[in-house]
Amino acid sequence: MTTLIPTTAMTVETGLVPTPPAGLVPTPPWWQSAVVYQIYPRSFADSNGDGVGDLPGIVAQLDYLQGLGVDVLWLCPIYRSPQVDNGYDVSDYQDIDPLFGTLDDFDALVAAAHDRGLRIVMDLVVNHTSSLHPWFIDARSSAGSAQRDWYIWRPPRPGRRGGEPGAEPNDWRSFFAGPAWTWDEATGAYYLHLFSAQQPDLNWDNPLVREAVHTMMRWWLERGVDGFRMDVINLISKDPADLQRDGSPLPDDGPNLHTYLAELRREVFGSHPEACLTVGEMPGATLEQARLVTAPRRRELDMIFQFEHVSLDHRDSKWDAVPLHLPDLKRSLARWQTGLAEQGWNSLYFENHDQPRSVSRWGSTRPEFRARSAKALATVLHLHRGTPYIFQGQELGMTNTVLTTRTDLRDIEAVRALDELMASGASEEAALATIRPMCRDNARTPVQWTPGPSAGFCPPGTTPWIAVNPNHVIINAAAQVDDPCSIHSHYRRLIALRHSSDLVRWGDFQPLCLDHPTLFAFTRSLNQETWLVLANWSDHPLDLPAAALAPMTNAAGATIVLATDRPAGPTPPIRTLAPWEAVILALDTRH
Repeated sequence: MTTLIPTTAMTVETGLVPTPPAGLVPTPPWWQSAVVYQIYPRSFADSNGDGVGDLPGIVAQLDYLQGLGVDVLWLCPIYRSPQVDNGYDVSDYQDIDPLFGTLDDFDALVAAAHDRGLRIVMDLVVNHTSSLHPWFIDARSSAGSAQRDWYIWRPPRPGRRGGEPGAEPNDWRSFFAGPAWTWDEATGAYYLHLFSAQQPDLNWDNPLVREAVHTMMRWWLERGVDGFRMDVINLISKDPADLQRDGSPLPDDGPNLHTYLAELRREVFGSHPEACLTVGEMPGATLEQARLVTAPRRRELDMIFQFEHVSLDHRDSKWDAVPLHLPDLKRSLARWQTGLAEQGWNSLYFENHDQPRSVSRWGSTRPEFRARSAKALATVLHLHRGTPYIFQGQELGMTNTVLTTRTDLRDIEAVRALDELMASGASEEAALATIRPMCRDNARTPVQWTPGPSAGFCPPGTTPWIAVNPNHVIINAAAQVDDPCSIHSHYRRLIALRHSSDLVRWGDFQPLCLDHPTLFAFTRSLNQETWLVLANWSDHPLDLPAAALAPMTNAAGATIVLATDRPAGPTPPIRTLAPWEAVILALDTRH
């Protein structure tokens, strides 16, 4: 493991929340000015040579993260777990899995992060537990066990024998392939699992379940945690009638969802002295649902992760990929910007541990344009209104990895999809070609710290748990941290810009040229100040259309605030953008 600390001179504001302009909004919460960095611990930094990233490894890189300028570290699950789904199957919510360290290691991480002005957000996985959690072990021990009703059990379909194909209570399918029900022979009932059979769903209608979750969350807050990212939180409420009815949609907005979220806010955070961040992952959420959940007066969640924009480049199945039509992405993001402008708040992301790398997905993999496209994508995202999320390695322009055989796969979702495709007659090569573009393993390869062995992720001679991307010899932090023209340095400037500009944080958003196939253009405005953001999303030069330049018509001039290819300062009129060029212009509208 290699520790990197930037030495390039650059103004960085970390953990500092600016005072909002008077009269704009009443004391905006700190997270509206923050940038969040997501850490997938097993792939971040390995300190002890076992091939798996760990908590001491994160501590060793805190100066790197502080130098980047981020404010919050979101940790993917580090709880004790059998690791069927890489930690999203929790067997003990109040302990650290030995893969990652100990509770003492966690306390040391929190203290070291707080010393640097960095907050810590935990991943909260409470739609389901591991099948090895003591709660579920008790629940399946007998039909009359004390914690039987902590999970969701149903008899076989009428007239069918439990365990035989088609006897499941309804026709729901697991997100990880196969039925969402597993037969428990010992107790003569099916249990529900929207994910793998080793991840049984909790019964949130049971008040004892909710009380146990609240108690656990308060315990983490008392240890210094600054908030929670809540995994698939909109799935927690199920309509009992749907559980034994075919054709029912999966429960992404159940009858008690808002009641349970409001109760969680009240019981967990109501008496906590510090304002905490709550962000809910909500697959399938609509804009209307997001407005309800994030409305300040309702006090449910601060923001959500919605999936609309990351569902535009595939059909019903994520494995059925299609090319992105840029106007669709622009319209989707603009709709959410407008829809949550007056009520609620947006989370801004292109990548996370479940999504492929954005450079490979929406940018350019041509060597001459890869870095330029990474900067362009970052510029567009970070100039939207909301809280930006950076996934580890995104600030370096990390790309999708090489997956040539089944043995390269680590992701349970991809392995099961591959097996289903091959069972239906596809060759392994054809099945891999289908899975490769959207496979979650693309995001989960080790962070590329250096060009050396194992990319500096682990000590020499150690084999990482998943193969390092071969392009680490070119794409790595050591090559970028002190390079003022690097992707990393561009991210540092974008983060510093958000910290310093009221307009970036709270300004109005107005899309431009929504139908243009390769131009991403919009304005941000606050009081008498207007910025124009222009980005060419293509490998070819772009002559700017008149509609993109319209905001400049009444401007006395323009100043480049930040650009991928041009120096900051006053500029003559810009008529053409180079391939993957992005520029932020402050317009002089004084008369």
